[in-house]
Amino acid sequence: MKKVELENKILNIYKPPGLTSYDVVRFVKRLTGIKKVGHGGTLDPFAEGVLLVMTGRATKKMNELLKYPKVYEAILQLGCSTDTGDPEGKVVEECSIPDIDESLLKNVENEFTGEIIQRPPKYSAKKIDGIPAYKYVRKGIEVNLASRKVNIYKIELRKLGTDRIFMLVECSSGTYIRRLGEDIAKCLGTCGYLVFLRRTKIGPYKVEDAITLDGLRESYEKNLISGESGKCRCSLA
Repeated sequence: MKKVELENKILNIYKPPGLTSYDVVRFVKRLTGIKKVGHGGTLDPFAEGVLLVMTGRATKKMNELLKYPKVYEAILQLGCSTDTGDPEGKVVEECSIPDIDESLLKNVENEFTGEIIQRPPKYSAKKIDGIPAYKYVRKGIEVNLASRKVNIYKIELRKLGTDRIFMLVECSSGTYIRRLGEDIAKCLGTCGYLVFLRRTKIGPYKVEDAITLDGLRESYEKNLISGESGKCRCSLA
């Protein structure tokens, strides 16, 4: 295998649930032999969807890619919350669920549309002195992450039965959807955590154009990618 086939590219990869974003980076490194590989925008291990992976000189575009707006689909479980805001954490609170109608959902949509103040979750990759916050928390060290402004360009909420809410969110870079879900649950008069999260778009990169890890491996092994022309016959950006 020649590493030049995928070198200096931005790859639109579909990250499956259960892997970290860096697991995907390691996969690309092992597959291609390219030493310089990075990703633009962390996805939580339980989440799935668009992950931009850069190789070689394309890693210089990382800061540019990180600024792109993003679109997410999520499912918010109401009635309890976890310490991580997702299914991987421990349940820390149980709450009653009020009657939720369309008018309440619309009011909450309006409440969270536009510029909002958000505090990053303590279980996050947000770095403190160069170390991700979640590593401190796992060692029992308390962290205090400063709140910041983020923009919610569009949000749609829809009931899924009596205890779940579907969320469609278009937002600025730096928005934590787990925290947004928790805050929305509180605004609905209960508590909640995300049971599903999928990133469907980063700037112009769409989920329908993403390639799976299996697809990437197969395309690479079948020599479907031409590094010399900069073009490929598979779903690579």
